Amino acid sequence: MNVKKMLIKPLSALLLASSLLASHAYAAEQKLDRVAAIVDSDVVMYSQYQTRLKDVQQTISKRGVELPTEDVLRQQVMERLIIDAIQLQIAERSGIRVSDEELSTSMATIAERNGLTQREFEQALVNDGLTLQDAQEQIRQEMLISRVRQYRVAERIQVSDQEVQNFLDSDLGKIQLAEEFQLANILIPVPDGATRDELDKAQKTVATVVEQLKQGGDFAKLAITYSASENALEGGEMGWRKAAQLPPPFDRMLATMAVGQVTEPSRTAGGIIMLKLLDKRGGDVVYRDEVHVRHILLKPSEIRSPEATQQLAARLYERLRNGEDFAALAKKFSEDPGSALNGGDLKWVDPNSLVPEFREEMARISIGELSKPFASQFGWHVLQVLDRRSTDSSEQMREQQAMNLLRNRKYDEELQTWLRQIRDEAYVEIKDL
Repeated sequence: MNVKKMLIKPLSALLLASSLLASHAYAAEQKLDRVAAIVDSDVVMYSQYQTRLKDVQQTISKRGVELPTEDVLRQQVMERLIIDAIQLQIAERSGIRVSDEELSTSMATIAERNGLTQREFEQALVNDGLTLQDAQEQIRQEMLISRVRQYRVAERIQVSDQEVQNFLDSDLGKIQLAEEFQLANILIPVPDGATRDELDKAQKTVATVVEQLKQGGDFAKLAITYSASENALEGGEMGWRKAAQLPPPFDRMLATMAVGQVTEPSRTAGGIIMLKLLDKRGGDVVYRDEVHVRHILLKPSEIRSPEATQQLAARLYERLRNGEDFAALAKKFSEDPGSALNGGDLKWVDPNSLVPEFREEMARISIGELSKPFASQFGWHVLQVLDRRSTDSSEQMREQQAMNLLRNRKYDEELQTWLRQIRDEAYVEIKDL
């Protein structure tokens, strides 16, 4: 079991973005012989750089991808370390922290998602040449980088209800919300305000990549060799995306592509990009169970003790069993301001939106049946289930998906721009490697 990979992959599901991390803790175990790069007020040590380079080489080899030339790989690794160092310094200056409790929770989640006990997890770390402290430092840094991106990029992105509705009404929205695509990318950067020489250089690189792909070249290797995207060292793998998360014209291209195909190169905000479709999957209609229920709620107070409240609930239950009108008693006695005037009627509700005690009692009884009095954090209840149904909640799901897709599209574009900006603004001096 490769725990270095395990640490990164499961945590990526918890965070807004995933990346291979600078293993500062590794460097602490080795002789820090010299500085490999100066990055603003921080440094990248040569031993740290060598450790990262070795990790990347091992990861690429295990994927069965041919390694690019050593010079190319060294440059890519150093650039990743520089970008990570800049973001970690931003976290430090901004007072962004990861508490020990948060770190422990994340580590426990990783172990759980991999079906390991804490002891098994720590043993797996040892088997992979890591200590628990090494792993904790890796995860702490990834969490810090994610939070920096959240504060500096994600929080600035706004998606209006009108944008969501416009998207849902569009032909693209109606088509693309049903499918999800697993993608890899190659990004050839083009600076803002690029000169003719810079554009020509980028176009030549694109032509080289396209020609090698036509001749059967491995996309992952070419991504590692040429791509400037943050996922280049992972062979350009982006994970699963909706087409609508991607900038035009890729959103429309993917609808007609077959698995294994590569898009034509297209210019976007970050440069010239091409995508490979690794896999795709469709969405199903989403059904949600709902219950039509009504209840009477009685709350203990300064003038009515918990015991007296329970006794009143028992008396009302007996009156209901003897045939008295539920709505009339609810209007007179219920202390739920949201339903009392409606005779205690909560209308159709999603059981998952209710407190456990209410949900469990509601699930236990049949349609038309009264529950015995039971307590929750709100007080004492008597409820009656009026009906049950399963409804198509696909529309609500589509609205939420549209919101997420539009936010992710804006986030991906803004992130690349922001990463390029902080790299350009930083003082970086790379020593002889």
